[in-house]
Amino acid sequence: MVGSGRQLGFSFRARGGARKGAGRPPNGSTAGVSHLRRPAYSRHHPLHVTLRVRRGVPSLREHALFRTVRQALAAGKSRFGFSLVEFSVQRDHLHLIAEADDRRALSRGIQGLSIRVARAVNRQLQRSGRLFADRYHARPLTTPRAVKFAVRYVLLNARKHARTVDNDRHTCRPDAGLDGIAAGVIDSCSSAPWFHAFARPEGLAFGAREARDEWRRQSGSADPPIAPARTWLLRTCLQRQGPFDSDETPGSRRRR
Repeated sequence: MVGSGRQLGFSFRARGGARKGAGRPPNGSTAGVSHLRRPAYSRHHPLHVTLRVRRGVPSLREHALFRTVRQALAAGKSRFGFSLVEFSVQRDHLHLIAEADDRRALSRGIQGLSIRVARAVNRQLQRSGRLFADRYHARPLTTPRAVKFAVRYVLLNARKHARTVDNDRHTCRPDAGLDGIAAGVIDSCSSAPWFHAFARPEGLAFGAREARDEWRRQSGSADPPIAPARTWLLRTCLQRQGPFDSDETPGSRRRR
């Protein structure tokens, strides 16, 4: 039978391109941090790093668990061209101020810290599996002002989480289920006890000496659990921008 002479078309399946469900899945229900290649940055810029913990893990601020986390952070505070300069341990996340020689040093340093903390916490809780929810988030700090407010945010982060602002009454009230911090008291679940540049006499930074003494007993050493700052920005930010008080609340309108 003679055909009509019309040429039949062929459809080809395209390769590549965006497809629903393609790519590496996130560790949680949604991806918290982009999995694109991280941009390069300068070794002269410190970084604000955030690590978030998976749901279902008890509060890392519980005394015995925090001691475990602090010891793990101290063990990895200076390795692979990476330095941990400040930290704050919150209920379900960690804030770090860090320095790194390059992107590879940052990646190896954070990976080392994450593994140490995860193993220590899992051993303490007799659990297994991943501890951190997703990739870490790192923000370069490129100016003295940015460094000052990042350090302020990290060291005083517990005050941000322990209080909420009542917009109707314009007052602060303790948030149920979160640990409040009294005026003048330094957050012992952070590196604030070793921070000597608050806008108040060190003798009025209540709780700092006790936290340092406890660390000496736990570690058997007078060395702090953090590394000294190397970058010019971290060493001079408060000289240029002025100090901040230990009673301030990050994110509030009151800033110096």
